[in-house]
Amino acid sequence: MNKEPRLNSLAAAWRECCRPWKLATLAAGLGLLIAGSFYYQAPDWDIPVSIIMAFFTYLFAGWSMRVIVQRRWRQWPAMLLATWWCVDGCYALYWSIVDPEALAFMRSANAPASLCLFFACGLVWYWNGTVNEAIAAAKKLSIGRNSALSSVAPHVADRGTESNS
Repeated sequence: MNKEPRLNSLAAAWRECCRPWKLATLAAGLGLLIAGSFYYQAPDWDIPVSIIMAFFTYLFAGWSMRVIVQRRWRQWPAMLLATWWCVDGCYALYWSIVDPEALAFMRSANAPASLCLFFACGLVWYWNGTVNEAIAAAKKLSIGRNSALSSVAPHVADRGTESNS
């Protein structure tokens, strides 16, 4: 069995995790989580759980979003497991060890908020590539949309180019 494609995909995944813009957004998000743990004083929100959940979300949120958007049906069971682990599994494991009472009290409130944050992060980290490549792709998409619009509805496509005199 040839393991070369698997190694290539692991190398590509590692390269994506090391992109400066992704690491910067992870650091910014982790900073907000840590600041929130001081500000809100929730019994289940501390620095270690923030780091643990952010780490796993960083590894899996972008991939999970790509599995959903690209309809990779065979990967859905793994995506659901990864999503559950990031949203609730690592949280429940951590709090079952640190403070089971906080887990029992706060688990049902944490899951919906964590799921929303997980998919928001998935949208941020969905793009595989550099920031410049993302900007170029957005411009290309925008140009394609405007040319398609001009052939169907010229008065709509020209709105952005008219001067307000």
